[in-house]
Amino acid sequence: MKTLIKILTKKKLKIALAESCTGGLLGSTITSFSGASKIFNLGLITYSNQAKIKILKINDNIIRKYGAVSHECCYEMVNNLSKISKANINVSITGIAGPKGGTKQKPVGLVYIGIKRGNKIQINKCLFKSKKRSSIQKATVKKALNLILRITK
Repeated sequence: MKTLIKILTKKKLKIALAESCTGGLLGSTITSFSGASKIFNLGLITYSNQAKIKILKINDNIIRKYGAVSHECCYEMVNNLSKISKANINVSITGIAGPKGGTKQKPVGLVYIGIKRGNKIQINKCLFKSKKRSSIQKATVKKALNLILRITK
């Protein structure tokens, strides 16, 4: 984490987050380190569909058609976050942390992590095997931090 903060500080990059299933854990992880104020711009916890629609301006047709846990919703979350935050790196997370709420098509542990840097957006589909809520959330944060680190190098 200190490495990430150092890299972002050196490159004068700011980061913004829109979290759903992690409930602010990524933002909390980043801001628990000294120096985070130099790089951390904004953190939103858009947990409900209503928050995604009202705050992130996700078209409710996307949520109706594909669901909040989808590539499409994650894409819109990160893209719209970038318009609000004006940060260099924007991250969105949406998924099913469990232990309930999964289906055959969308099992517990399914998480989408979106990252936007400049005009490039990448959506990463992850399927974490654990059925424990806290394990899925922690694994998601770890994966997101690795993805952020990868695009800053």
